[in-house]
Amino acid sequence: MFGKLIRQSLKTDVFSVAQIRLTDLIQEQRKAAEVWRASSSGKMTFGDARKIYEANLANNQRLKPAAKVYRNTTIKDLCKTWPGLDATDIRKITQRDCLEWAALFGQKYSPSLYNNTVGTLRHILEIGIQAGARYGNPAHTIPKVKVRQKVLKLPEQKQFLEMVRSIRAAGSGFSKSCGDLTEFLAYSGCRKGEAARVHGRDCDFTKGEIVINGDPVTGTKNWEIRRIPMITDMRRLLERIRSGREEEEWMNATVMGVRECQKAIDTACKKLGLARITHHDLRHLFATRCIESGVDIPTVSRWLGHKDGGALAMKTYGHLRDQHSAAMAQKVTFADSPSSQS
Repeated sequence: MFGKLIRQSLKTDVFSVAQIRLTDLIQEQRKAAEVWRASSSGKMTFGDARKIYEANLANNQRLKPAAKVYRNTTIKDLCKTWPGLDATDIRKITQRDCLEWAALFGQKYSPSLYNNTVGTLRHILEIGIQAGARYGNPAHTIPKVKVRQKVLKLPEQKQFLEMVRSIRAAGSGFSKSCGDLTEFLAYSGCRKGEAARVHGRDCDFTKGEIVINGDPVTGTKNWEIRRIPMITDMRRLLERIRSGREEEEWMNATVMGVRECQKAIDTACKKLGLARITHHDLRHLFATRCIESGVDIPTVSRWLGHKDGGALAMKTYGHLRDQHSAAMAQKVTFADSPSSQS
């Protein structure tokens, strides 16, 4: 910490803004240095270590903003569910303390949030070890829990179309826009944050593709630009939306009129007696329809914006590929048809 050269982007081209941000950064580093000085004499509370962790988190250029927000959420949940933790001498936190907290936390929170919050606890305690305030990490004894894969209950083609019609006919001032977003998500496989940033200029009807722009500000996954195919249903949807706008408005405004439509989806599903689905389930619906139509999983994975070569898609949708393969195999035969043998 002392005499260490710190390089960090201030994320602005405006000199006056840079000066303000630089001042804030210097203050944060000085506070962190004061905590390290205190810990060098053996005095460090969990709250001291937490502040260093939060400063390191803010300065981590490899993490996306959304990941930082999520990690900060785990910090808040940890402190909220462990009374007096911040004021506790980090040397006095025992394995039993950690296990007792984890047992209670695991009863109220989801497995994924539980595992990530346990990870945050370990990271913060590790700072105490690095500072020489304690020896050994008591949180390493906390077992992680298995995250069960969600069972997808997606609507059939006819049910989906009925759901869209129900959303559009709901009578709200945003019903039409909610219907548009529901269809857009299902026909593109986009995340809702990505769909909200698509402009008319991103829709190339000649090439039959839509450009999806990454956004380092909101932290949408992968940040990179990718292109997805404009399937027939999508083309029909976009042409209908474009027909109701002036050309300049179409090119420069966002295509979607709303950023989310979960309440509208919930209402339609309840009305039609369908299992509740989320915005993200519409992304699954897109992938499912693609695979059932014969599109290979690596291609679907690329359209979804995955960067793992199809590993996640294979894990999530592999059973659909196997079912499709089995169905196609029934069409392969070397024998004569029954009629030709008679």
